[in-house]
Amino acid sequence: MALNVIWIGFFLIALVVALIKLIFFQDYEILNEIVKSLYSNAETGFTLSIGLTAILAFWLGIMKIGENGGAIKFLSKLVSPLFTRLFPEIPKNHPALGSMMMNFSANMLGLDNAATPMGLKAMGQLQEINPKKETASNAQIMFLVLNTSGLTIIPVSIIALRASGGSENPSMVFLPILLATFVSSLFGLIITSIYQKINLFQPVVLAYIGGLSALIVALFLYLGTLDKEGLEMASNLISSSIILGIIFGFIILAAIKKVNVYESFIDGAKEGFGVAIKIIPYLIAMLCAIGVFRSVGAMDYLVDFFRWFFQLFGFDTRFVDGLPTAFMKPLSGSGARGMMVESWGTFGVDSFVGKLTSIFQGSTETTFYVLAVYFGSVGIKNTRYAATAGILADLAGVIAAILITYYFFG
Repeated sequence: MALNVIWIGFFLIALVVALIKLIFFQDYEILNEIVKSLYSNAETGFTLSIGLTAILAFWLGIMKIGENGGAIKFLSKLVSPLFTRLFPEIPKNHPALGSMMMNFSANMLGLDNAATPMGLKAMGQLQEINPKKETASNAQIMFLVLNTSGLTIIPVSIIALRASGGSENPSMVFLPILLATFVSSLFGLIITSIYQKINLFQPVVLAYIGGLSALIVALFLYLGTLDKEGLEMASNLISSSIILGIIFGFIILAAIKKVNVYESFIDGAKEGFGVAIKIIPYLIAMLCAIGVFRSVGAMDYLVDFFRWFFQLFGFDTRFVDGLPTAFMKPLSGSGARGMMVESWGTFGVDSFVGKLTSIFQGSTETTFYVLAVYFGSVGIKNTRYAATAGILADLAGVIAAILITYYFFG
């Protein structure tokens, strides 16, 4: 599905809703809301892109040190047996393998600021071997879907937000998020492999996936023995240690190999500015479309429809009040965060809905944001089935989050 279709779709739905309100309800204020939304989201898109520049410059500088010092090559060899089967288009020991591994690692720890520059670096490296520069390759789609499925082992930001929101036990959603996000990631891998006709039953693939599953279970059991303070301390310690370990490890390895570390950093940091400039128009376009969709009330109608639909079958519809967060998460991380916090104010941070929205926020990723930013950074216009696979992975995560919330907090 091309970004063009997605973008037009948001505007067309918003137009239909706005016309209905104008013609049948004489709601002329809707016009002002649409205009305000366009200007506000255009400004937000520009502000986000500019704010991202510093982080991009720093991490792309670190990545360049790692590349010149041989650390990226080492990471590539480490994951090569698995990635050569999931990404058959990528040459053996290509630097994109190491960049992707670093991106996945940062996402697992909930380190969004570190994950994005690494992901953009990987997407750029994948674009170098893409024969059709305006069309997403299989490797780029697999990478993006695994990225948007958002496997998170330690949801640091969610726990911190719940603590600031007055939760008696902010970490109570930790294990549910871990389970829901694992389901989302595994489903994303499966659906994309089906599209690309990749055999997941190869012994090497099963060994890696089984090893990761065992690691998650072990972490699950260990962290489950900690109290709230111990869990938060362990989460922060692990996250900070990984970040500092990457930075100092890259610098030390490069220095040992007599690489000019400072010049390497400068060369990489320069790339950050170029990437940020490329992102601006794509991000503004997507945020404006999302903003118009929200401003006409289309999201509210969608929620009301789902409440009516599930009531027809006699389902407990408590979960429907949390769906705005789930609907918004693929569109906008900050929008979903706002809806999550809003649900806490209405229902309570430790209510059923409050816990559900926390799990939604931690178990899926901002798919359309990632589509716009990652593909936009390399000039991809035809994204093929990337959005479809990403949304299906999100849907699996949402369904898992609902079932897991009823199981844990019923």
